[in-house]
Amino acid sequence: MQAHQVKSAMRALEILEYFKLNQQRRSMSEIAADLGYPQSSATVLLKTLITLGYLSYDRGERAYFPTPKVTALGDWIPMALFGSGTILEALRDVHAATGEGVFIGTRNDIYLQYTRTIESIHALRFHIDEGSIVPLTRSAAGWMLLSDLPRDRLDKLVRRANIACKVSERVSLKEIEARIAEIREKGYAHAQDVPLEGGSTIVVPLSARIQGQPACLALGGVTQRINDNFDRYLTIMKTAAAFVAEAEPFNSPIRIEF
Repeated sequence: MQAHQVKSAMRALEILEYFKLNQQRRSMSEIAADLGYPQSSATVLLKTLITLGYLSYDRGERAYFPTPKVTALGDWIPMALFGSGTILEALRDVHAATGEGVFIGTRNDIYLQYTRTIESIHALRFHIDEGSIVPLTRSAAGWMLLSDLPRDRLDKLVRRANIACKVSERVSLKEIEARIAEIREKGYAHAQDVPLEGGSTIVVPLSARIQGQPACLALGGVTQRINDNFDRYLTIMKTAAAFVAEAEPFNSPIRIEF
């Protein structure tokens, strides 16, 4: 595939993600300026997306907006990933009980992927884009997702993950093994200032697997607030994980009361 075709595909996806963030109609000039595209390229891409049925165009206001066809692309994914929805119920209930940012993490090759996220309601908070990725070695959730691997696979994965990191962020196999040993002993993971400076994360494992990959439930926020509420937050998360484990064989969503 030629380089310009790859670039065009990336830009088409960026336009759809742009609408996800803005959630309102936009003109061609606004889209081109916000995304840093030449207007000629933006015009061609927008026309192509209209032709394919993914964007609508209001000629009177010269504005673009996604069509339901964009939604249809992924409306089957939640069921394929989360089944009955019990995991998502657990995620929402932890968020309701804590107000902190929460996410479901899964392993995607050498990366932790933030598969589903809910943002904190607190004034001081961190933002994580749903679907974004970081190397598994660079987060407590990543360490949790590494904890089920045998040593030979762990060694290879850590080496590959280090290649994807800045030199200053690379870690040794010995350090990761120490993290994993602590997780196996305590049954949860906890980290400060990784991957975000000034933030802390608490992670518990989930018994359910998502598309065959291990999954975890994580909560993160400003370090001081997490430390002040650590025991309560951990209890809430363990309760949520236990309910997922109990509901999983029955394939039916349940509410979690705290």
